[in-house]
Amino acid sequence: MPFDRINGIVLHHRADGPADAPVIVLVNSLGSDFRIWEAVSVRLAERYRVIRYDKRGHGLSEVPPAPYGMEDHSADLAGVLDHYGVSKALLVGLSIGGPIALGVVAEAPDRVAGLVMMDTAPKIGTSEAWNERIAAIEEDGIAAIADGILARWFTPAYRNAGNPAFIGYSNMLLNSPVAGYLGSCAALRDSDLTEAARAVTVPTLCLVGDQDGSTPPDLVRQTAETIPGARFEIIEGAGHLPCIEQAEVTAGHIARFAEGIFGKASPA
Repeated sequence: MPFDRINGIVLHHRADGPADAPVIVLVNSLGSDFRIWEAVSVRLAERYRVIRYDKRGHGLSEVPPAPYGMEDHSADLAGVLDHYGVSKALLVGLSIGGPIALGVVAEAPDRVAGLVMMDTAPKIGTSEAWNERIAAIEEDGIAAIADGILARWFTPAYRNAGNPAFIGYSNMLLNSPVAGYLGSCAALRDSDLTEAARAVTVPTLCLVGDQDGSTPPDLVRQTAETIPGARFEIIEGAGHLPCIEQAEVTAGHIARFAEGIFGKASPA
């Protein structure tokens, strides 16, 4: 498990696939770590160099005191690219990962070969909603809001006690560092990347689960309409985390999009 000090904090990260292949970076959602991409990464790493990392305050990465700014997260992502010596990559941002990736596109467009905005938007939620969530967690912990989050993350078919994976991912959320979760809530509350989205010039694909309760299809469709030339696709049978519920379909969308950008990569 590689750990390195990147952009001033210790980040947990991992790279899979051929070292000389085109690079895809997968940026995970609020309250999760890079394990949510496992089934997608396995499929993509046959032809691409796939980099994952736990963003600040999540997973096994360092937990600086809250609050965070979205620019902190974007600088961390740029630092991961630097650490691996990546000059250009396809960025795949899920949920908060979308604004994080948009920040890199805005600051260093020459380093971004393409962008996948998955179950996300340039502006997610309202200040009032994020302040309510922050207050609830400060008072009673993440467990106080976990049921509502999980209902938005997963479809009813997936969300049952008889599904071991659902129990595991529930524990991932419940065990998230509180300061890291709150810090990223503040980053989402205080950021609006709409103008950055309007200025995107790289190829962009917007994906969304048909049953996403956090960033519903209409919001992601609006995101695609905001980004010049962006494509929009709905993934059936998925909530907010298609990379878990529909990993094969999700990986297929990303792989086809990557092939259009990088050309046909040879398998490892």
